[in-house]
Amino acid sequence: MKNKHYKELLELKLETLIEMAYRAKRSHRQDSLSLCTIMNIKSGGCSEDCSFCAQSARYKTGAPVYPMAPVDEILKMAEEARKSGASRFSLVASGKGPAKHEIEELAKVIERIKKETGISVCASLGIVKGRELAVLKEAGLTRYHHNLETSRSFFPRIVTTHTYEARLETIFEAKRAGLEVCAGGIIGLGESQEQRLELALELRDADVDSVPLNFLIPIEGTPLYGMSPAVTPIDAIRTIAIFRLVLPDAAIRLAAGRETLLRDFLALAFYAGADGMMIGGYLTRRGRPVEEDQSFCKEIKKIWS
Repeated sequence: MKNKHYKELLELKLETLIEMAYRAKRSHRQDSLSLCTIMNIKSGGCSEDCSFCAQSARYKTGAPVYPMAPVDEILKMAEEARKSGASRFSLVASGKGPAKHEIEELAKVIERIKKETGISVCASLGIVKGRELAVLKEAGLTRYHHNLETSRSFFPRIVTTHTYEARLETIFEAKRAGLEVCAGGIIGLGESQEQRLELALELRDADVDSVPLNFLIPIEGTPLYGMSPAVTPIDAIRTIAIFRLVLPDAAIRLAAGRETLLRDFLALAFYAGADGMMIGGYLTRRGRPVEEDQSFCKEIKKIWS
């Protein structure tokens, strides 16, 4: 489908869009449903000005600030993630990018996680060069996470301290290093439906493997705090379906904001094409109890089987 034809999706009735997305999901992804967990291993103090982020040093948000977490603590969290049913555990560090000594430390941590828990390890460390990613892959890293956050046309309204091209280049560096790539964005920053489609097409062109969809949680102290709600549950369902149709082979993973926004619409989101969830929490915000997500997944799998 050519890009101009994708714009026709924006005009479809919701039930038609959901039906198309569900067929695409079943055709390309079968009954897949995966869970992942992240750990905020280094928090706060970030130099960048992403206007949604609690961890930027430019805003007074009260978010915790701490250096790299102790190895034993990381290993404990990785084991808890495995026991909770997560297939992937991601190490997330604040900041524009890691220092050389942090790459060396992380490589050792990744080796131990793989050896002691067996869970697949991902990382989200900001803008990273290919040689650094190669070191992490050698240690056992399987996937690199680096969100584009929003569309190219809307990005300058959200971030000014680095470019969209720098984010894309990190994705390409990860792919050249032989890593899978997890990249998505945040819905509800003030962007239009057309710009959400633009983001989906950019991710398709970057050939990403997994797409986390976050829904803005306005955090006090950030520039986006207090903005009028930009997304309704129906908007979210339409967006999920469009992302599925644009990216039929990628995992579409529901992340931050899904609990408060989707609520009773969560099951419908999976009929609209979602086939993954982040569980346990989102850096500076807790998620719903893991047991509830586990129970939900069991029921969805019964329906899909």
